[in-house]
Amino acid sequence: MPVTFPFKKEKSAIFGVIQRPIAEVLFQHTEKDLWQPITMLVDTGADYTLLPKFLASVLGVKLVKEVRVIVTKGVGGQSRVFLLKKAVRVKIGDFTRQIPVGFLDNNFIPPLLGRQAFLETFKVTFDRFTVTFE
Repeated sequence: MPVTFPFKKEKSAIFGVIQRPIAEVLFQHTEKDLWQPITMLVDTGADYTLLPKFLASVLGVKLVKEVRVIVTKGVGGQSRVFLLKKAVRVKIGDFTRQIPVGFLDNNFIPPLLGRQAFLETFKVTFDRFTVTFE
């Protein structure tokens, strides 16, 4: 069954107001039987899913032992990423996936829902300020 989300209106320094494609994704806690909802920007330009650093503790991730540190480059320059060694279990609607997740070394980016093992496994449609996963 398809899952649809409306775009989110946000302030933009350039355009006044802009609408961004978002999705509510549930992330499984690494140590407890809990699912943490995270509102994410659907980013077809992101190779994999990236989260701000503060969400690591929310999800029970220890950024010392469970990761390998890599450097990523993007529009904002380069940043250190703590890439989890194990895939994380996520849900969107009735769909469950195991996806790679990295945590940026700062808290200044929105959670980005990327392609690797997630967006590429769906038909994703952007239409009239909604995003649909099938």
